[in-house]
Amino acid sequence: MRAVFGLVLIVGLGLAGFAVYMVKGYFDQQAVALAEQRAVAEQAVPTVELIAMNRTINYGEILTKEDVSFIRYAEPFLPEGVFLTAEELFPEDQEPRIVLRQMDAMEPVLASKVTEPGEDAGLASRLGKGIRAFAINVDATSGVSGFLRPGDNVDVYWTGQNTANGGMGGYSEVTRLIATNIPIIAVDQDTATNSSIAMVAKTVTVAVNQNQGATLTQAQSSGRLTLALVGMNDDTVAEAIEVDQKSLLGVEEAAPEVAQAEEKICTIRTNRGVEKVEIQIPCPK
Repeated sequence: MRAVFGLVLIVGLGLAGFAVYMVKGYFDQQAVALAEQRAVAEQAVPTVELIAMNRTINYGEILTKEDVSFIRYAEPFLPEGVFLTAEELFPEDQEPRIVLRQMDAMEPVLASKVTEPGEDAGLASRLGKGIRAFAINVDATSGVSGFLRPGDNVDVYWTGQNTANGGMGGYSEVTRLIATNIPIIAVDQDTATNSSIAMVAKTVTVAVNQNQGATLTQAQSSGRLTLALVGMNDDTVAEAIEVDQKSLLGVEEAAPEVAQAEEKICTIRTNRGVEKVEIQIPCPK
């Protein structure tokens, strides 16, 4: 009996020891796994959600909510000027932003690449297809005393020498309307349309097509350009206008005298007795 009890005790102690060994091995394995997970977690880079483009967008385009989406980005490497919420990028009750630089799909939207809400992106964003920006030199007289503003429309008059009108030395000064209702997009380097300060500018930039640009280039190099401000609600279609010195002074040119051709008279001479007589006859054709 004692032998059986001793044998059972020995077997029980062996099993208990084996169990303790197995439990210890399990806890050691869990400790190693937990240490590995902690090491991986320490090496992992935290991310943050931000707004990025979902398509390629070009300079001058208006940025809309349909153009963007949220992506995950490594927090320690965030570029400066990112937008983390839609409210930051699209403030409520404000004008949209305009793109200043091209952005590709999945590229974060940066404050340096878009305008402030409602801000103008520059002249290029105002030029439509086939339209060019053309600078006209002006002063207080030719520039309507500084009262021109971006958004105004002007007529352009050219004054120069015209050889076709004759005059002293074959030249006559003439003033001609060469462009009508041309929109102004900048005064000097100011493109703001809400400026209320009158300032005498040195240049006025207008939006013209290529043919008008060539006309203005030739006119500016061969004479003087003067601008006339067009009324805000004026939709009059201007006709061709040209004034020279004679029409300005009301001098009427005398009609050139037409020399009348002398009528040709044909005669024949005949003798009547001792007398010689001249008789008129029709001239041969």
